[in-house]
Amino acid sequence: MILAAVAAAFFLAGIVKGVIGLGLPTVAVGLLGLLMPPAQAAAILVVPSLVTNVWQAWSGGSVLALARRMWSLLLGICVGTLIGALWLAHTDGRGASMWLGIALAAYAVFGLFNVHFSVPPRAESWIGLIVGVATGAITVATGVFALPGVPYIHALKFERDRLVQALGLSFTVSTVTLAAALLYAGEMRMSLAGASLVALVVAPAGMWLGQIVRRKVRPETFRIFFFLSLLALGVHLALRGLL
Repeated sequence: MILAAVAAAFFLAGIVKGVIGLGLPTVAVGLLGLLMPPAQAAAILVVPSLVTNVWQAWSGGSVLALARRMWSLLLGICVGTLIGALWLAHTDGRGASMWLGIALAAYAVFGLFNVHFSVPPRAESWIGLIVGVATGAITVATGVFALPGVPYIHALKFERDRLVQALGLSFTVSTVTLAAALLYAGEMRMSLAGASLVALVVAPAGMWLGQIVRRKVRPETFRIFFFLSLLALGVHLALRGLL
């Protein structure tokens, strides 16, 4: 029963990630949160998330150039995760999930109405560091890598495929640091290895299918689907935090 639920959740999450470049943690942890504590769901997430994120980050090449531009964000994620790990064992993340969902939904609404954010190149280093610290702390609390990192990366004005690759790079760092935080809190257990292996098999399959869909849509269609998906993910997170 649990393995079937893990397979279904991660296949769906993989499809979403393949299409819009994010959503695997949100969908998977959200669905599995109905059956188990969020920290357990996040622990199952680590291995498949790392594999799909590395795949996403390296699809397109020039990942080192991306890392050089986004260094402050990536450093901030590490610092924020370290801070969050200190109180991971003392929070269930429900309140954080609710506010994260509300913020994500609000950002999606701005995007659907074409309200643009931008980051001046000269300010990327210090804004990226602040955003990274906040993203790392929220990742530890919720198991979700989206905010405020996703709006920040979107504000860097990458073209479509480069945006997806940048998200993958950010999520790779978030996954590695989340794994370290879960290990510190004692949530990484061998009893979850079977479920994690199932997720590792089905998540890339779903992601592959989602990438096929993404290559067949027009940029404007992609933009609308991107923000509609963010809105759905945000509402899902907010409701999960309330219930």
